[in-house]
Amino acid sequence: MKRIEATIQIDKTGLVSDAIKNMVGGFTILEGNGRGSGQRQTMRGGRGTGTFVAEFNKVATVSTIVEDSKVEAVINTISDAVFSGKAGDGIIVVSTVDDVLNIASKKRGSEAL
Repeated sequence: MKRIEATIQIDKTGLVSDAIKNMVGGFTILEGNGRGSGQRQTMRGGRGTGTFVAEFNKVATVSTIVEDSKVEAVINTISDAVFSGKAGDGIIVVSTVDDVLNIASKKRGSEAL
């Protein structure tokens, strides 16, 4: 099993959700602030007379666990959904999961997904 975590621009969460909802058993979306290669928003301050660059961008991390056989399909689907060709599209991290326990059903491993 693999854990897939995609950190993307917050306005792309709906696209990713729609794209993967029928591919995976479930997923979690966490919203937060991030700082990477993307251009940060310019904001006005001081009664509109000055501007400053935001320190962070609004990002979301979409996290799911899938069978090894689904990894390529899921990361390609996420990548296609958020791709704009500009810096800041996001990053996808894949890591190995040793075990999973579904608390409600007490199922483990692949059956827990």
